[in-house]
Amino acid sequence: MGRGWFEPLNTPITDWQGRRVWIVGASSGIGAALAAELDARGARLALSARSAERLREVAGGLRDALVLPFDVTDAHAFTPAMTQLLEAWGGVDLMILNAGTYLPLRAWELTPDNARHTVHTNLLGVMNGVAAAVPQLLLQGQGALAIVGSVAGYRGLPKALAYGPSKAALINFAETLYLDLAPKGVSVFLINPGFVATPLTAGNDFKMPALISAPDAAARIVRGFARGVFEIHFPRRFTGFLKLLSMLPDRLYFGLIARSTGL
Repeated sequence: MGRGWFEPLNTPITDWQGRRVWIVGASSGIGAALAAELDARGARLALSARSAERLREVAGGLRDALVLPFDVTDAHAFTPAMTQLLEAWGGVDLMILNAGTYLPLRAWELTPDNARHTVHTNLLGVMNGVAAAVPQLLLQGQGALAIVGSVAGYRGLPKALAYGPSKAALINFAETLYLDLAPKGVSVFLINPGFVATPLTAGNDFKMPALISAPDAAARIVRGFARGVFEIHFPRRFTGFLKLLSMLPDRLYFGLIARSTGL
């Protein structure tokens, strides 16, 4: 069913009490901050990431959370985790696919191994999760997927030689998912953060404009869910500027990026 011009593109999520939320990539950064934010709002949580120990540390600060550790790059790992979750909950209301990796790369640093690792984690890992979740969401006739991309996917940026393309692909993937799933009652949210202080960004050797904390990012994501928008991007003073830049002709875009970064 189509939505009117003034209706939210997704079903707004405002009441978190008892809502069943599976956060994949919950061991640190935005994922861990979202777990704390949603736990405080009364959600029921399942937490996944590679490190069982770090997941237990996150879960230790929450009221109650299922811990389902696995590697998203294992194409077969999501299915047993989904089975375990359904045995405990009987369904899922929101799956947040946040697992990702980032390695700053220039053209002369690219190798088949680091390219493959980035794409397998950031893109194929999300696709693995979606493939496992969609049959259940369609069976329910309701629920939501949230995919964490990045503003680095808008256009090419220095040091994002593998990371940027993986996130650009996620943006396209989320848009295509929305076209398929929204008519069937399943919401698709795309989350595109700017710079957030996390273990992944801690190694950056350049100034990160409009840097925000992970708890701040989590709060902004929750506000985006409440509005029912398709793309949740923040902080807007930075993401809006990048959106404007992305519309410039190539010569202007490349020149401005080169001058502003000094690379």
